[in-house]
Parts: sequence; C-alpha cells; structure tokens
Amino acid sequence: MYFSDVYADRRVPPHLRDDPLLYGECLGGALYWNDFLALAKAAGFADPRLVEDAPITVANPALEEKLRGIRFYSATYRLFKLPGRLEADCEDYGQAVVYKGTLPGRAAAFDLDSHHHIEAGKVFPVCGNTYHMLASTRFRQHFEYVGAHPHEAGKSAHFGIFDGCGKSLPFASASAAGAGGQCC
Repeated sequence: MYFSDVYADRRVPPHLRDDPLLYGECLGGALYWNDFLALAKAAGFADPRLVEDAPITVANPALEEKLRGIRFYSATYRLFKLPGRLEADCEDYGQAVVYKGTLPGRAAAFDLDSHHHIEAGKVFPVCGNTYHMLASTRFRQHFEYVGAHPHEAGKSAHFGIFDGCGKSLPFASASAAGAGGQCC
C-alpha cells in the first residue's frame, strides 16, 4: 500500500492547525513525519518505507511569518502489513536478492523505496525486513533469494543491525572514534 501526504518537520501547533488559510493550503493539517511513522507502526505496518519526497516551498511572506520555520514535505511511503514477519529495525541475516527484471516497465531495475534501487541481475544484500517485503508479497516471483528466511529457526545467522539503515551500535567503546574521556 502507498500513503502520500503533506508532512511537517515538527508538530504543527494548535493555533496554526486551526488557521483556515493554512488548513486550506494543506499545511495546517500536516502531520509530523515521526508521528506518522508511529501511527503506521501502531496500525501494523512495522517498517514504513519512504519512496519519494519533495520539500514544499512557502512563497507567501505572511504565511512564512506565521509558520516560524516549520518545514513541509510532500512524501509517499510504501507500507507492508506482514504480521510476525517484520522487525522494529533492519536486522542483518546475511541475505540478498537478485531482481529478475520481470516487472512490467521495470526491466533494468526495481525501486522498493528511496534506499533500495535493485538492478536486474545483480546480487543486492538486504535486511530481514526487505527480504520479507519481497519474498512474502506479490513481488516474490520477480526475485531470486539468497539465504534463509530469518524466522526459520536455526536456519540463519544474525549479524546485528544492517549497515546503512539509519541505526548503528550505540556504544562509544565499539569504535576508535568513541575512545576518550567520559563526562560522568
């Protein structure tokens, strides 16, 4: 499923949400992007994927003054509801996919979202969630799969958080860059 809307970089205060001009411009009703992610997850879409986004320019000085720095974006998310399959974070199980180039109009490559441009014929490492988004949906027949499903007990290793998915090991002592004095 796709979900497109106008999002804000912070929560829009009530006095701006109630402003008829801002509401008419689709700015007053804009949802804070992180609240949208929380709502999507609460509705069972465990790993919302941003497909595309674009900033919305406010060219009216009076509206700009009212908004006081709130930034707005038009964005489209791809949502998958795969109960029991998707995890809260992108976990690395040593899996990969190979796109067959068989989706109509997408012979050269397939874009799952803004971070997954999968070229036909090329091995593409994926996290467990991406693996399931492809293997457990209508996309299944269009890919070859390397590695076991992460939820098949005893059939795959876990290598921690998948590199490049916006999260990393939080412990400063895990890297040389984190070495040094502590504040407390």
